[in-house]
Amino acid sequence: MSKALFSFLVLVSAMGSFAAEGELNLPAMNPQAPAPGQRALVTSPEYEGTSVQHQLYLPPDWSEASENAGKRWPVIVEYTGNQWAQSGSSGEVEGAALGYGLSAGKWIWVVLPYVAADHQNNQRTWWGDEQATVEYAKRNVPRICADFGGDASKVLLCGFSRGAIAVNYIGLYDDEIAKLWCGFVSHDHYDGVREWKGTSWGDPLGLYRESALKRLRRLKGRPVLVTQNEGTQLTQDFLKGSDFLGRFTFLDVPVQKIFPDIPKGKVIHPHTDLWMFVDSEARRRAWAWAESVIQENTISGNEAKSER
Repeated sequence: MSKALFSFLVLVSAMGSFAAEGELNLPAMNPQAPAPGQRALVTSPEYEGTSVQHQLYLPPDWSEASENAGKRWPVIVEYTGNQWAQSGSSGEVEGAALGYGLSAGKWIWVVLPYVAADHQNNQRTWWGDEQATVEYAKRNVPRICADFGGDASKVLLCGFSRGAIAVNYIGLYDDEIAKLWCGFVSHDHYDGVREWKGTSWGDPLGLYRESALKRLRRLKGRPVLVTQNEGTQLTQDFLKGSDFLGRFTFLDVPVQKIFPDIPKGKVIHPHTDLWMFVDSEARRRAWAWAESVIQENTISGNEAKSER
């Protein structure tokens, strides 16, 4: 796709379906099963009898009849942050918010777990069993698309904090999982930027960065949105010279201007994924970026069909 066409799509999407949205609120949790406009916790067949679960949200216009008739929805997959009381992060899939905000509740939204080493629970801090966590995504993302009408060519991967690192650390773990995504969004942190002392994977910095750069090669030119509360300059410095690997867009998010009363109300710390829930220039730009990626894949898919 030409740069001119991509820029046109960004402009169109900025004026598109998300533009009129005001404040968002997390939808209710359905204790029984996924339903339109609601979230649900789902146990995959491989983990029956355990507490390993993912969260699934279906948009309000979802119906079995529409799905059976061939309607397909974009999908946004999320990895959530560590358990960290200072920011109100629970470390659990039901505590996620970024993916819902980024899609304004109009797409299928999935929050994947980090599978604990005992394979009985979701991991609240860091990765748990890395391989099991990767395999969970490989099995369940295609399954969710097949079962609920998700468009497998329009699956965005996003994450906040720990999840922002997981976008690459898990999402680009190997060639197979890397093929699932059409674009990537990381908010507050990025794989390879800083050292994570006391971990086996993020310390020392030199070795960590070597492995992060190997993962980056699996981007293969796909679009990446990097957002950060305190500015994206450190990430830009880290990625300098690697811009040929992906199409990077950087967005500084002024969280303390968006929420001037911190720590009052829902937002108790600037390290938050709730900035997507209220109107701001940053949110409008993030929505425009997400819509442009989906539109780009719609055009690419149509071109591929016409060529066949």
